[in-house]
Amino acid sequence: MRDYHLPGRSPVLATNGMCATSHPLAAKVAIQILESGGNAVDAAIAGAVLLGICEPQMTGIGGDAFALVKHPGSDKVIALNGSGRAPAGLTASDLREDGHSAIPLTSAHAVTIPGAVDAFCALSKAHGRAGLATSLAPAIHYAEAGVPVAPRTAFDWALATDTLQGSARDAYLMGGQAPRPGQIFRAPRQAEVLRRIAQDGRDAFYEGEIAEDMVNALTAAGGPHTLDDFARTACTWTDPVSGSYKGADLTEHPPNGQGATAILLLNILREFDIASMDPLGAERIHIEAEATKLAYDARNRLIADPDHTARLDHMLSADTAVRLAALINPARAMPDPAPLTEAVHKDTIYITVVDRDRMAVSLIYSIFHSFGSGIASDRFGILLQNRGAGFTLAEGHPNEAGPGKRPMHTIIPAILGGEGRPTMPFGVMGGAYQSTGHARFVSNIMDFGMDPQTAIDAPRAFADAGHLKVERGYPDDIRAKLADMGHKIEIPEVAIGGAQAIAIHEDGVLEGASDPRKDGCALGY
Repeated sequence: MRDYHLPGRSPVLATNGMCATSHPLAAKVAIQILESGGNAVDAAIAGAVLLGICEPQMTGIGGDAFALVKHPGSDKVIALNGSGRAPAGLTASDLREDGHSAIPLTSAHAVTIPGAVDAFCALSKAHGRAGLATSLAPAIHYAEAGVPVAPRTAFDWALATDTLQGSARDAYLMGGQAPRPGQIFRAPRQAEVLRRIAQDGRDAFYEGEIAEDMVNALTAAGGPHTLDDFARTACTWTDPVSGSYKGADLTEHPPNGQGATAILLLNILREFDIASMDPLGAERIHIEAEATKLAYDARNRLIADPDHTARLDHMLSADTAVRLAALINPARAMPDPAPLTEAVHKDTIYITVVDRDRMAVSLIYSIFHSFGSGIASDRFGILLQNRGAGFTLAEGHPNEAGPGKRPMHTIIPAILGGEGRPTMPFGVMGGAYQSTGHARFVSNIMDFGMDPQTAIDAPRAFADAGHLKVERGYPDDIRAKLADMGHKIEIPEVAIGGAQAIAIHEDGVLEGASDPRKDGCALGY
């Protein structure tokens, strides 16, 4: 139980249905869908697409999505891969010959074909109840009417305005500036796109005038994209990967997502007595940071397009974790793993919904970096992701850029459970941090008995790019102890990630938690 003398949030409790996400309007819309008879899939799509209007620097229909879905009356979880592929004309060798060692973040070469729209259409058709038009109606309305820009959204928006180029500056800036909190943002041209998708499905987006608009913008920027690349886009139904930690079962999305990294990280942490440590102490941060370095080194070498990830079993193996844990010095920091040539990011949205039938959806949706590639289509203003920057240009690497390949993704939805029952859909935003964030969240609950809201509220640290980023929620003496261990300490300008979760209790009560680092909330009915 939290100390009511201090700032904080209580968990949100309800019985019929719940949504937790990073903007209150999206949570409200999702609940309205549930109240009107829709299911968790209908509500999650409605909230997610609306988040592209509420937080356009984080996500949008020019991006990708992943989802885990637990069916009502069943413990089975299925995974949907809605990540797009590189155009057929993209080759790493051509980029190397042009002098590139990594894919430029704001170039057309960084734009993979957006996969989210196809995923939403497939998800609605296979598992929705109310229909795609119902799910898209709220986003269509608010894209036209506008939404007041929330404070955290305005903060992030202002940090990334220089990314926007050409017509994207007209669509996403106001008088050449980022909007202030409370200013109304409208996207009427996107409303028209969504209206066409609601009427004609995925073909309205991947063929015809809308696809032509995106291809024209990309070819004008030097990209190899074609209408055939867009028409071929198709999401993939697949099976999740899973692991266990002290009685908890963790279900993650398989490659090309980095979910296996979270499982490996927890397997490493299992070799240490984390529960005996101070949950906010330097010792725990140090062990977690060292485990992160080792797990991410494996990720950087192995995770790629599913057709090119050959050693997934090695990452999930307990023996691998035991060998890696033995490399950790409890008193001294090791060097960071070799840096990625591909890019990682910190911008995405996550939404989770549970309905009265206990269908649960864990969904994550992103345009990669803040405002993605910065390239928007001229006619419809569709901002295009730069997810292709997640490829490497290293020759022979499993994640080497290539025609029709999916890049390694940092975004991962998850579901926690026990005794074979999935009971808590959750997600942690924050790009590369997400695997560490999943492990930290699970450890907070299993090692220290925290409720989901407390587990989310707790301060964070992350070993990243040669530094140990330590939030201001930790006191200075903790940072000093970590520096004495050899860590290069950095207080990040932006809080580390964000998180949402819904616990499904045996007595039928739903418990929602939402990260105060974001603008959002959990709502139930």
